[in-house]
Amino acid sequence: MRFPHRIAAALCLVATAVAGGHAHAAQVGAVEVVGLDEAMTGNVTAALSLVEAQGKELSGRRLAYLVREADDETREALQPFGYYSPEITVERSRNGDGAPVTVTITVDLGEPVRVRGFNVAIDGAGGRDRYLREDLAGFRPQPGDVFDHAVYEASKNTISRRLAVRGYFDADFASRRVEVTRAEHAADIDLVWNSGQRYDMGAMTFEQTRRIIRPELIERLVYWEEGSYYHQGKLDRLRESLARLDYFASIDIEPHPEAAVGNDVPVTVTLTPAKRSIYTAGVSYGTDSGAGIRLGLERRYINDRGHKALAQLDYAQRRKTLTLQYRIPAFAWLDGWYTISAQAADEQTDFMDSRRIEFVGSRSGEVNRHLTAIASVHALRERWAYVGEDDGDPATLPDYRYATYTYPSLRAEYVDADNPVFPTDGLAGTLLLRGGVEGAGSDANFGQVRATAHWFRGIGERNRLIMRGELGHTWTDALVDMPPSLRFFAGGAGSIRGYGWREVGPRIEGADGKLYALGAKNVATGSVEFEHYFTPSWGAAVFADTGSAFNSDPDFRSGVGAGVRWRSPVGPVRLDIARGLDSPDSSFELYLSVGADL
Repeated sequence: MRFPHRIAAALCLVATAVAGGHAHAAQVGAVEVVGLDEAMTGNVTAALSLVEAQGKELSGRRLAYLVREADDETREALQPFGYYSPEITVERSRNGDGAPVTVTITVDLGEPVRVRGFNVAIDGAGGRDRYLREDLAGFRPQPGDVFDHAVYEASKNTISRRLAVRGYFDADFASRRVEVTRAEHAADIDLVWNSGQRYDMGAMTFEQTRRIIRPELIERLVYWEEGSYYHQGKLDRLRESLARLDYFASIDIEPHPEAAVGNDVPVTVTLTPAKRSIYTAGVSYGTDSGAGIRLGLERRYINDRGHKALAQLDYAQRRKTLTLQYRIPAFAWLDGWYTISAQAADEQTDFMDSRRIEFVGSRSGEVNRHLTAIASVHALRERWAYVGEDDGDPATLPDYRYATYTYPSLRAEYVDADNPVFPTDGLAGTLLLRGGVEGAGSDANFGQVRATAHWFRGIGERNRLIMRGELGHTWTDALVDMPPSLRFFAGGAGSIRGYGWREVGPRIEGADGKLYALGAKNVATGSVEFEHYFTPSWGAAVFADTGSAFNSDPDFRSGVGAGVRWRSPVGPVRLDIARGLDSPDSSFELYLSVGADL
């Protein structure tokens, strides 16, 4: 009688173990899998009992048993990839008496099992649903494909989830069977859903665990009509709208198909209030502003109409800003806010002596999930004097200039990113339009446009490419009358690294021989940056920036540098060192920034 080769090999291993004596212990060293790709190797390794025994002292009998089991464990671990008849050889070796045993598992995958019979369908109303038909058309594996279990389960789960998302709550499997014929290397799929009827949106019930907001205010966020078709996306959008209001610590939205009235599914929304007041405090330091502190108080809700208030103070040695803001929710036309704000600023830097106060009234609105628009009216009063124009005599008062501007502004903000804190696939941009008319609240005619863009793309698991651009232009014949807050500057972090803050652009020489920025009509900057992460948290970057702030002809300046990146719990931390290539004031510039990329 001829034994199959696997049984013969097992008997040889048992005989070896007996001949070696049961009393002799052996230690499992390396376990090597040869002939497979990374995913298959990982699955086999995870299934091997030998791997769990590595480093342990085993009897000869126990080791022989684990080696025999390795064949079956390897074979079973390859089935999810569609390989049911591989050729497997298990060998063990050692480099001397007492040395750990090395086990090598060599695999020849052989012919895979491929899909032969294919019956994947949805019976009932769901079979006529356009989106479900698209999911059926995209089902994998198709006839002729290798029967990969993971791909099959993913496609099956996609359709099951889509049925629930689109309101087919009674959906169930009419048939769910896969038959594998090893001798023919074939798999026959028979997978059929019975969708049942599609339900509609029923009554919405809002429950606040502690009433803080008028119910009618929240109910305005329900943009669909009762009796319209059910879709989970409607509830997801409602959740996002409630979260943006920032009134609630938790939002629980629960549909109740089991309590459907006719075809209408009632939905309960349970809201738990968030802490009413947020206090913030911190320290800051900037080479131009000096050391400072930051204090803030935000009231998430002042009254049951959902009004909000914010007070924030940035108090540094050479730059101070006080901001007051009051917001009222707005739901007509576009979800957003009515905002009234006032800001007072005092800047006493090496560049200028400036004080301003600005009042802003605005209306923001969410056009869609990626685009937000903000229309506002500004009233600005500013006093300034350039340090570069100082004659150096302490007894002489600075030559102060004054400006008053009242103007409308329109701003569009676009964000489409997989992660706002650390995007690996994203595009973001802003477009700002503003202008004033002389004699209608402004000291001079002007129009201004400014556009910025950020693009992020992951390259593999550890690399990221970042590109940034900025363009701005001012139409005016009276730039000298425009205050610094309405002019363009370039240089420094977020602009052109390798140069100091506002170093690039029109400048004048002061009595001390230094050059001081004046601001310009136009700005154009661009940046390319490549990041590589050595660990999930730590990485390095190289970058090149270029650009200019100018009135007529641009004088482009470029800088290059490198930096360290840390994905901290509070957001990315960036430490950069850069050198300008076109006669910068300093040989090297150092930059530190903390915060989300978007």
